Amino acid sequence: MPAVIPKHHLHSFFNRGLYCLGLIGAILFLGTTCMHLLEGFSYVDAFYFTSMIATGQGPAPTVSPVTASGKLFTCLLAFISTGVMVASLGFLFGPFLGKLWKIGITKFEEELEYLRKEKKS
Repeated sequence: MPAVIPKHHLHSFFNRGLYCLGLIGAILFLGTTCMHLLEGFSYVDAFYFTSMIATGQGPAPTVSPVTASGKLFTCLLAFISTGVMVASLGFLFGPFLGKLWKIGITKFEEELEYLRKEKKS
């Protein structure tokens, strides 16, 4: 029977990181391009506006959409991009946080067992 070689955890983290960066990059590219086409923003202003919306900071005070299509796209962009950002962080750091949670539960159960033994004696 051949030996199974487990994947190194950094390799997995690297792959998840590339996937997350790809998703975030796609959102920023799509938002920047659409705001440039819909509102006529320069690419720098459109990227700035999209990054402010995507990170949940709200629209930039110097740049905001004026057309109905631009406002509707901004609403859609806000929901989708914020979800992608949060999901990417969860996807990237989820395994680490899961291990941390498991360690915390184990320590808590050990402490409970200690207290039960202490109470009996």
